[in-house]
Amino acid sequence: MQVSRRGVLIGALAGGGLAVGYLLRPRRFPLPLEPEQDEYAFGAWIKIAADGVVSVAVPQVEMGQGVTTLLPQVVAWELGADWRQIAVESAPVSAIYANAVLAAKWAPLWMPLAPSVAEAPDGFLARRWAEDNRFNVTADGTSLAAYEAPIRAAAASARALLAQAAAKRWGVTAEECEVSGGLVHHAGKVLSFGALAEDAATFSPPDPPPLRPDFPAEKPGEFPPGAPLRYPRLDLPSKVDGSWVFAGDVRLPDMLRASIRHAPLVGGQGAMAEVSGLNEQAAKTVRGFRRFVQGPGWVAALADDWWSAETALVRAQPRYRVIGALDSDAIDNALDSAMRTGAGERIHLTGDSAAVDGLLPVQIRYEVAPATHAVIETACATARFENGTLDLWIGTQAPEAARAAAAEAIGIGIGKVVHYPMALGGSFDLRLECAHAAQVALLAKEAGRPVQLTWPRGEEFRAAFPRMPAVAVMAARPDAEGNIAGWRARIAAPPGMRAFGRRFFHGDTPGEAIAAVAGKADPMALAGAVPAYAIPAIAVDHLPAAIDLPTARMRGNAHGYTAFFNESFIDELAHRAGREPLSYRMAMLGRDARLAECLQRVAALSEWGGGGDNSGQGIACHVIGDGRIAVVASARRDENGVRVDRLSAVADVGRVVNFDIARQQIEGGLVFGLGLTLGCAPRYVGGRPDSDRLGEMALPVLADCPRIEVEFIESKADPADPGELGVAAVAPAVANALYSATGLRFRRLPLFAEEL
Repeated sequence: MQVSRRGVLIGALAGGGLAVGYLLRPRRFPLPLEPEQDEYAFGAWIKIAADGVVSVAVPQVEMGQGVTTLLPQVVAWELGADWRQIAVESAPVSAIYANAVLAAKWAPLWMPLAPSVAEAPDGFLARRWAEDNRFNVTADGTSLAAYEAPIRAAAASARALLAQAAAKRWGVTAEECEVSGGLVHHAGKVLSFGALAEDAATFSPPDPPPLRPDFPAEKPGEFPPGAPLRYPRLDLPSKVDGSWVFAGDVRLPDMLRASIRHAPLVGGQGAMAEVSGLNEQAAKTVRGFRRFVQGPGWVAALADDWWSAETALVRAQPRYRVIGALDSDAIDNALDSAMRTGAGERIHLTGDSAAVDGLLPVQIRYEVAPATHAVIETACATARFENGTLDLWIGTQAPEAARAAAAEAIGIGIGKVVHYPMALGGSFDLRLECAHAAQVALLAKEAGRPVQLTWPRGEEFRAAFPRMPAVAVMAARPDAEGNIAGWRARIAAPPGMRAFGRRFFHGDTPGEAIAAVAGKADPMALAGAVPAYAIPAIAVDHLPAAIDLPTARMRGNAHGYTAFFNESFIDELAHRAGREPLSYRMAMLGRDARLAECLQRVAALSEWGGGGDNSGQGIACHVIGDGRIAVVASARRDENGVRVDRLSAVADVGRVVNFDIARQQIEGGLVFGLGLTLGCAPRYVGGRPDSDRLGEMALPVLADCPRIEVEFIESKADPADPGELGVAAVAPAVANALYSATGLRFRRLPLFAEEL
């Protein structure tokens, strides 16, 4: 047998124990969702009941992105079901539902020594690792990429089995039967799914499954404003009438409520924060108060109701012992020091390095402050610990990680933790980390009764980690006509994605994670820094900044600031060259016709006037994966600050599966990005943010939301996630619009951080 380099690497990674047999051995897993009475399972994804209801297993958490509609829609289309008979069932943690696409994408985090051997989403190694670790994580817009193929195959198999069952009754071949609208048809005869389900479940599924020749897709032109939707969201009615169940809606007999306080944020070697004391006597006067429970860096109050628990904490006035409390001035100094003295590491080079090295003629500095997630639903979980088993009701993007955190907190095996999936009221990647799972598990064990823990609003800002800060010096070498011959981005930022990976995959504390990745370049922390333009020479350097602030993932992630750097700089170069900003961009997009079309379309949609003086219009574009977007913002300055009147966006997200959800995701991303543009950036003093209320975050309220227009390019490319795209291009579009309106350049996010 010949030994390949890839095989040697795989063997070396496991210390010789990861043999070829590991990759090739057949895998069999128990059925995660057992059918109930009068239900029949068609693999792990679909159940059909005798009344014709088709239940679809969804292994991703619903947090507003519409996954509990998208995946069932694919099943309904492939199966030939009536949309009105589709139901959703949250899938439990299982290797069958492993997200191999995300595992491959995050290979640098869980296998940093040789990630290239696991970065193929259809490769053995990423899939085996994802299965072995029951990696059912919801993140990076990978739901369709990871699950469309297996659920289509399951639906096609079920359709074939239903046709076989009907054909046997009618004495014809299955190929003569047609399946549509929840019925099987042949020569005027009709049988429902419910009538056939029991017989169909006894047949052997075909191999390969007979997939329909096309892909599920909706054309944007089919849905003008007010047009009826073919697949309306399944979660919408229950969210409107209040019956949709979140973690805070769980009610158990004899349940206590808990509120919590966290010690100030610390980071770095030798840092520590713990509760040093509290006035328990003052809390005892609160009716319904039961007791305090302390954990690592926090104290919680248990009471008969949440308000009594919160009041007890207010009266007790917890005190803390802190070493290494975080301070924004120190963070700013560390970023500045990295930019001035850091050697950096080149993570990307296109063309001749001589064109991008040395002192380039144009150099401009941009800054981005740490940004908070500002989620509407605060952290909440319910736990019951009885007979050595922990029942856990929690909304999380990483269910297996939540189970592991809860199990470790109370010293039981992960197999003793039963997770009940709950929806999230927005997450923006904040719920990838599961501190509240460990906290509620410990509270339930200490109380000996079920406990529901709900973080107060202020604790979301005090304890949650923000998106990382960054400083960039953008440099260019224009020729005599203003065309860019060389482009260099030097970006000082902490290796925050690597640190997240240490916490998430290896169980490091925040301080341990920061120490483990100190000084290491982090390409994931600079995602999107390579511009989409055809520039002869491009270099991107990462200068790892030694800051003690633990940072987290956030919607848009690095694209939220790299797009700001790139598109603000491009706009400045266009004006320096005396060129119109749109045509300046178009001249460099010969290699990306899809992005060029987005720019042309958004110019028409927004009635682009060239971005001239006092027009108040600014333009920006960006690429994330296979998705592209162009945005035009109309902004002005008035006595109340910055006012954005209009946002126009044109996106190419490849094949659109559900037009309405895609539009919602772009619209939501634009508003989220607007919040990051104008606010969401507290300063840290003594480990505490200087703002801990939503009203102090300069978030856009309904009255501030601009007129939003969104259009899509019709495309047959593979689907790209629209949820992150809208976030990235808003900040540079608004900054460029303000330059047009005021003649002032805004080079720091959030924009209000600079003097207007």
